Amino acid sequence: MTEPVQAPRPNRFARLRAATDRVPTKWFATIGTVLFLAATAAFGGLNDVPAEAKTLDELTAGETHTSPQLAITVERGVLIDSLSGTGAFPDEEKGERLLVLLVEVENRWDRPLATFGSEGVQRAVLLEGDGRAADGIVREDDQTVTPWLQPGVPALLAFSWVVPGDAYADGDALKIVLGDATLYQAQLLSSGESWVDRAPAAVVTIPLEDVGAGAES
Repeated sequence: MTEPVQAPRPNRFARLRAATDRVPTKWFATIGTVLFLAATAAFGGLNDVPAEAKTLDELTAGETHTSPQLAITVERGVLIDSLSGTGAFPDEEKGERLLVLLVEVENRWDRPLATFGSEGVQRAVLLEGDGRAADGIVREDDQTVTPWLQPGVPALLAFSWVVPGDAYADGDALKIVLGDATLYQAQLLSSGESWVDRAPAAVVTIPLEDVGAGAES
C-alpha cells in the first residue's frame, strides 16, 4: 500500500511572508519612520541645515536702500563737539562727542510711522559694531524732535549718537547698517498690523568728517 505523500512543512520565511501579507502596507511606512528616527537619535538627531547667510547690499553716500516700509538714503556723517536741538547730550568732562548722520527717510507704508520706540525708525539706522539706537532724532527742516513720518513724504533727519572722543576720527570709512522689518498681521487675541523682526539688509560706507566745535558745520 502506498503511503500518502505529506505536504512539505512551511519554513520560517514562508510563515513570515504569510504573516506580513496580512499587515496593511501603510503600517510599514510608519514602522520604517519610527526605526529611522530611533537610529537618527542614536547618532545625535536630525541636525538643522545651516541657514545661508544673507548678502547685504553695499551702498555709498547718496544711494538709496528701499524696503516695503522705508526708503533710506544716508547723505553725510560728521563728528562734532556738541549740537543743540539734537536730543543727544555728550559729557564734555568725559571727552564725549556727537556722531551725527544726515539721513533722508521716506515712509513707504500707508500710515504714519514713529521714529522712536521698539519698532521705531531709529532701529533701521545703526552704526556698525554699535547696537545702540540713536540717542536723538530730529527733523532738519523744522527741528521737530522724534518726529512722526507721514506716508510718502521724505524727511531729512539727523540721527545723533553720543560717542567716546577717541572712538572715531576724521576720514574714517564709517559703516552704517540699514535694517528691514517684516509686516506682521496680528491674529486670535489681538488685531492690527505692526513692523517686527528688523534685520540687517544693507551697509552704507561713507567718509566721516570732523567739524570740531561745529561753528562751520
